[in-house]
Amino acid sequence: MKILKLIFKNTLRHKLRSLLTVFGIAIAVIAFGLLRTVVTAWYQGVEAASADRLIVRQAVSFIFPLPYAYLEKIKQVPGVKEVTFANWFGGIYKDRSNFFARLGVDADTYFKVYSEFVVPKDELDTFKKERNSCIIGADIAKKYNLKLGDVMTLEGDIYPGSWEFIVRGIYTPKFKSTDATQMLFQWSYIDERMKQEMPGREGDVGWYVVQINDASKSAIISQQIDALFKNSPAETKTETESAFQQGFIQASSAIITSMNFISFVIIGIIMLVLGNTMIMAARERTREYAVLKTLGFGEKHLAGIIMGESLLISILGGGLGLLMTYPIVEGFSQFIPKGMFPVFEVEPITAILAVSAALFIGIAAAIFPIQRALHTKIVEGFRFVG
Repeated sequence: MKILKLIFKNTLRHKLRSLLTVFGIAIAVIAFGLLRTVVTAWYQGVEAASADRLIVRQAVSFIFPLPYAYLEKIKQVPGVKEVTFANWFGGIYKDRSNFFARLGVDADTYFKVYSEFVVPKDELDTFKKERNSCIIGADIAKKYNLKLGDVMTLEGDIYPGSWEFIVRGIYTPKFKSTDATQMLFQWSYIDERMKQEMPGREGDVGWYVVQINDASKSAIISQQIDALFKNSPAETKTETESAFQQGFIQASSAIITSMNFISFVIIGIIMLVLGNTMIMAARERTREYAVLKTLGFGEKHLAGIIMGESLLISILGGGLGLLMTYPIVEGFSQFIPKGMFPVFEVEPITAILAVSAALFIGIAAAIFPIQRALHTKIVEGFRFVG
């Protein structure tokens, strides 16, 4: 009990210094948690990818289209269960800052392949009947206060002109990681207008989504699909949905690696902050440690006092930082496009790393002061002036 009292009294002896150290550690933990959350959120799309879906895109680049005529050929490949397609539309809804995915899709098959988009049957039936109808995610409906029957007007960029779509369905995500910020409408509506207004651009789709019967045969089926269009004007590259998502992440790999690195550099900063505090404290208390040795306090007692103070400060700072991380991350999530990060929240692994780092730093920061206190002789301690 006496040791615990000494630990608390030593921690509170320089209240301002201890308080600033606690806040410094807390801020560093918050920064660590926020950066790690961005990194983990970036990989959510890969983790949410379905194992039984393949993406067929243009071999040169994703931005180039594929002919609609490929659809029937892909369907004939053994092991293929269903084939659908999508086309990136782009466009502007009210303001350029309103970013969310706007896709032209095959009305009959898209929601079969993407079963995680849950649409009421009556709404889906209405969507299929009306060429200029659309289905939007629940998050989009909530953000822009949209309901069934409302008209969404897009200003086209890839597809010039003014486009009006009637909201006939609102889908809800089946899983937590499912993106609920997409706007989906009939590809045939776009294609018909292209025939009339921009001849030569009709009959193109962005990419095909192939649902297969056996996920273990994805490599074989991918090779068979690509072989169909080898040496054609639009060769294909087929890959699993997770590999397709990974490709987008790799394009930003330098950013992700940098953020990951910085998040761990912050751990080093916390160590320096707390280490500096403990070294200053040990230096100031050199005479006190000599007195304690004279009174019969052993090496274990001195080590416990110093280690306890260091751990107490690190735990207070780490705990405060972790508690503040959750509301701060929640606040940031309100300003981040949901389409980019469907799930933006503190993962358990991030909390575990933060707590572990706080404990590790509390121990590491006490090592040098403990060595100094234990190796300083009683006579030298009484002579010390500082």
